Amino acid sequence: MARKTRSRWRTPDEQARWSFDRHRNANRLAHPGPTELVVVLDRPKPDFNVGKIFRAADAFGVREIHLIGIEWFNPAPAMGAFKHVPAHFSSDLSACCASLADQGYTLVAFDPGRGQELPTAVLPRRCAFLFGHEEFGFSPEVAGMDALQWMRIPQLGHTRSLNLSVAAAIAMYEYVRQFPPTPAAAAAATPTPTGE
Repeated sequence: MARKTRSRWRTPDEQARWSFDRHRNANRLAHPGPTELVVVLDRPKPDFNVGKIFRAADAFGVREIHLIGIEWFNPAPAMGAFKHVPAHFSSDLSACCASLADQGYTLVAFDPGRGQELPTAVLPRRCAFLFGHEEFGFSPEVAGMDALQWMRIPQLGHTRSLNLSVAAAIAMYEYVRQFPPTPAAAAAATPTPTGE
């Protein structure tokens, strides 16, 4: 029997899962980014936003990404970045945040209607940005996390909120603006072109 090809015999979801498994193996060899910024994604949809967040995270030198409540995502929008940004998968948001706090990270949760405006904030260098689900926001356990600092990105139009990957990229850029990597760290993190 002829071997099934990925493009001819797989559904889009099967193709995405096959691609995730292939990239996940490479991700296990990824090195932490040159900044002290960590990103935590609380049960996002496993389609386009997660991959785009990895792409931005690679561009802005994020140390690592923690994915809560999802087992896989479509890596195609990451344009190869999933192989370069360490990923940690977990089902327990509280345990993840407690571990990061124990490591000295300040937890900063983003919500469109709550907290200090990002452009006026002085961010901590050792920082973990938390982003919730695109429609439903954060998991219920977030309400009991007293150590969280809340942040919002100001908007001028009528849209209630920004796309998740856009909001994450804006937040990452502001962090790097406040804490640019040293020339040596930036040079070490410069990727070799792969054609992706």
